[in-house]
Amino acid sequence: MKSKRPVNLDLRQVLAVNLLNPVAIASILHRMSGVVIFLLIPVLLYLLQQSMGSQSSFDTLVTGWHQNFILRVSVFLTLAGLVYHLVMGCKHLLADVGIGETLEGGKRMAVSGMVLAGIGIILVLVWVI
Repeated sequence: MKSKRPVNLDLRQVLAVNLLNPVAIASILHRMSGVVIFLLIPVLLYLLQQSMGSQSSFDTLVTGWHQNFILRVSVFLTLAGLVYHLVMGCKHLLADVGIGETLEGGKRMAVSGMVLAGIGIILVLVWVI
């Protein structure tokens, strides 16, 4: 008798199936961007605290911005995650109201969302550099 229980696939099989589907890629990247944003919130809060402490701490932060590569990378990663998360969140909201619910529409929305997010991330990169 054949069991109808779910089968646990190994990671290689899961990736082979999901990396062919733009909707799955968009979903995985949306989750990853949320994790990146969550992990880098303390960095942004620290920078905000330093920028509002006093004029000298603000000046130190501005000087450090131009000299510290890791600081710029941290801000870029946070902003890139925010841009991607925002665009894909809007895609999910559109799907909630019935736009792009079909399989083909979902694929188009996922690809167009990734393209828009990519453009936004490039603009953020130019701004940060």
